[in-house]
Amino acid sequence: MNSDEEPGVVLSRNEAWGLLQGSQFGRLAVSVANQPDIFPLNFVATADKIWIRTNPGTKLAEMAINALVALECDEVGDGEAWSVVVKGTARVVESQREIDAADLLHLESWTKTRKWTYVEITPASVNGRRFVLGGEPERY
Repeated sequence: MNSDEEPGVVLSRNEAWGLLQGSQFGRLAVSVANQPDIFPLNFVATADKIWIRTNPGTKLAEMAINALVALECDEVGDGEAWSVVVKGTARVVESQREIDAADLLHLESWTKTRKWTYVEITPASVNGRRFVLGGEPERY
């Protein structure tokens, strides 16, 4: 790498998690039979979990087959950007006690759909980067 390149700053887990907790929109990546799929969605990040709501359908079926998922969240602002990727395990919340607790998160659907199934994502890794935006340096 040349000295005029600025590839970004690696964030600590706490810094990355703080950005997640301040966000609501991301993309969930799943993979079944070596076929990746990605879904835009809203979420809530608590102290140690990520929560989503969904309906029976492709996303829920794919998570049932392969519970290993990734969630990416980012933001582009005035002169800077950041990106956080969480890899972890998804689990459908089934007990009424857990559903009642999840209801307290006020995770509402952004679309006119009934999304009554909560999914909890337990992170295995959290990685983030912050970038200063600017043009590419000259090649030579």
